[in-house]
Amino acid sequence: MTVITGINRNMVWIWLKLALIMFLSGACSPFIPQARTVSVEDMPEAFSLYPATPSNPDPWWLSFGSPELNRFLDEAFDGNFSLRQAWARLEQARALAVQAGADLYPDLSATGGTTHARQRSDNGTADTFTTRNYSLGLSSRYEIDLWGRIRAERTAGTLTADATLEDWNATVIALAAEVATSWAQIISRQMQLRLLDDQLKTNRIYLELVELRYRKGMVSALDVFQQKQVVENVRAQIPLVEASKQLLLNQLAVLLGKAPGSRLDMGEAALPIPEDIPAVGLPADLLASRPDVRAAGLRLAAADWQLTAARADRLPAISLTGTVGYGPADIDRVLDNWILSLASNLAAPILDGGRRAAEVDRSEAVIDENLAAYRETVLIAIREVEDALVSETGQRQHIAALGLQFEAAQKALVEARERYRKGIDDYLPVLTQLLAVQNLERDLIEQKAELLIDRIDLYEALGGSWPDSLHAGR
Repeated sequence: MTVITGINRNMVWIWLKLALIMFLSGACSPFIPQARTVSVEDMPEAFSLYPATPSNPDPWWLSFGSPELNRFLDEAFDGNFSLRQAWARLEQARALAVQAGADLYPDLSATGGTTHARQRSDNGTADTFTTRNYSLGLSSRYEIDLWGRIRAERTAGTLTADATLEDWNATVIALAAEVATSWAQIISRQMQLRLLDDQLKTNRIYLELVELRYRKGMVSALDVFQQKQVVENVRAQIPLVEASKQLLLNQLAVLLGKAPGSRLDMGEAALPIPEDIPAVGLPADLLASRPDVRAAGLRLAAADWQLTAARADRLPAISLTGTVGYGPADIDRVLDNWILSLASNLAAPILDGGRRAAEVDRSEAVIDENLAAYRETVLIAIREVEDALVSETGQRQHIAALGLQFEAAQKALVEARERYRKGIDDYLPVLTQLLAVQNLERDLIEQKAELLIDRIDLYEALGGSWPDSLHAGR
């Protein structure tokens, strides 16, 4: 170490030179990823069933007009633990991005030490003396980013954090669909329980009438036993539907961040009827509206920058280090005479067993993987929208046909009951039509719930930008 006078002026010049080096080092990076244009093979120009019209960016569940569902979704966005985990992963990714770019700036560390020694005197007496030494100083290190490696790593980290934010958006969209689906299924079970209760009452009335005719000797005991089977068949289904409803309530409670068995205060009596199929836009719109597609594109871009960093890492690196400090003799000249040490280091890889070259190869393979994942994600997004459109269209046609079948079954039941009352036919036609009508009633409830779930699946497949409005409160 060398004692330098006029250290304040020299230090100013040194740090000005360092600042100039920091500025120039970012302008000479030879490795910058080229702008990538990713094409997806066989992407259709439009969806097969519906014309392309702009989609509605508002939260889709508002179209159901259910304050209860709105309340559940607000609770889920605030209390769901999967959503909290996704946000924690986002914060981790953002912290890693900061760490990746930290080497763009010099680090500065304070150093200090003290020693305390007690020794016996050399004059042969028993006297002892004590020595105390201490030192204080600063140390700094900075790597000149000649080839853009550090900047590439920072950019890759930032893109990865952006992709993690899109993962959070995708989690929000999936959560909204899952909550709405559970809510619809619970209402469906409630409607089925009310229907089963009504059917049980109706079947008991039929049983009383058959027993009355049996006591008068007008019918055989077989008619009584057959009607009892119908009564018990309905009674046996009630516990299963109640159990299914409770399971769904437990599932919904967990989605809301509550313990299973918590009171949810559900008061909806009927399922909302979906309006006409909403505007779905173009398949190309999914590249911007689906967060999973956006995340896949961001990870592909991050992989490009990681390859840039791996290539730059194969070139020589220049580092500057500096220390400044003083000891006991300098205590009276803290601001004048410092002990200063500056050094620069050049590290050039010569033999590393192929580690850096292998990292370049690995980064290229990661790009290939992310490119394939991006294309697959786009195709899956298109397929999910197509599937949802086909499912809803088919479901609507199925419900319409069931309605016609139900009307015919009701008329057949009236006719069979009249012929049985007049003694033209036995009880079997009445029993057959009664079972048909009641099964169709239950089936219609299930199919209408399935139609609503198909609509929820379509909204989930379309994605959207509405999760962005939830970022501000976090």
